[in-house]
Amino acid sequence: MDRAELAAWLRLVLTDGLGDNERRKLLAAFGLPQAILEQSQAALEQVVPAARARLLLKEPADLQQRLEATLEWLAASPGTRRIVTLADAGYPAALLQTEDPPLMLYMAGRAHESLGRAVAIVGSRNPTPQGRENAKRFGHAFAEAGVTVVSGLALGIDGAAHEGAIEGAAPDLLATVAVVGTGLDRVYPRQHHALAHRIAERGLLVSEYPIGTPPIGDNFPRRNRIIAALSQGTLVVEAALKSGSLITARLAAEQGKDVFAVPGSIHSPQSRGCHQLLRQGAKLVESAQDVLEDLRWVPASTRAQDEGGAEPAEGDDALLAAMGYEPVSLDALIARTGIPAPTLQAQLLELELAGHVARLPGGLLQRTAAA
Repeated sequence: MDRAELAAWLRLVLTDGLGDNERRKLLAAFGLPQAILEQSQAALEQVVPAARARLLLKEPADLQQRLEATLEWLAASPGTRRIVTLADAGYPAALLQTEDPPLMLYMAGRAHESLGRAVAIVGSRNPTPQGRENAKRFGHAFAEAGVTVVSGLALGIDGAAHEGAIEGAAPDLLATVAVVGTGLDRVYPRQHHALAHRIAERGLLVSEYPIGTPPIGDNFPRRNRIIAALSQGTLVVEAALKSGSLITARLAAEQGKDVFAVPGSIHSPQSRGCHQLLRQGAKLVESAQDVLEDLRWVPASTRAQDEGGAEPAEGDDALLAAMGYEPVSLDALIARTGIPAPTLQAQLLELELAGHVARLPGGLLQRTAAA
């Protein structure tokens, strides 16, 4: 779009006091934003209240600054950065089916005709070591099967899912999509700066928020509707009872999408959200194959290996067998195994260094799927 068209879209979006529903009503009534801004107040009042009409007729104070910043952002990487509006033919069709489609989408990364098969992976920002490993394995397995992984670039499960997808996808496929809650001129959280650049190379970063938008708490739950809409199913790996991941799962269900959940330890707070979803009708899964079969993307088969699940073949190590997969204390392990504390601690340290055991808060230990 040219400068004038972009300025009109930004003015419509940046006008405070207008809701997105009102903005869409104006677009339906008058056409493109440039046409809306050419209307008289009397004409605008036929669609929105008088107070809103007056707001539209006054240019936002920071409009020109935001316009210049947006043009600079686009010009910095013209081959990979773009803006798609609700009026564009390239607007994601899945979002058009939702009740609240964004007016504008900012994208950075690989160009694509359509997203195709996609699964959302979401979960706790503070996962257990096993939860993080599971998310990465599911992401890897989905991408290896040619399925795009959609998530939110948050710490924990989101980041692990993106990483697994990048590692598992073929070079020519769209590995992963990160839907973020800030403008695309910044990365949040900062710890994912390198990951965001990898996603831009192998996948796509998406935001509905204008360039220059900082991290604002309310924006992150709101972006979850986009994560759900871009995916044919949503998988929750770990989630507390008040997790934002449950919002994504609810939105997916409301959109008629499948919701999947990975069961976990009854003693882990990070598993309680998944268990609640399972009680509400989410589908229990132990592997990526379960999801792919349920979505009818692969035929049902007998698997010799669990690609995306939590329990690959383990061998006969007696200590790992005694640990099981739930968090366990050192005292409980001593009681189970009869191994003296100094000897047991030495063995556990070796297993921890090898990536087979992880330490949890409260002095607990947990066996991981890396064993």
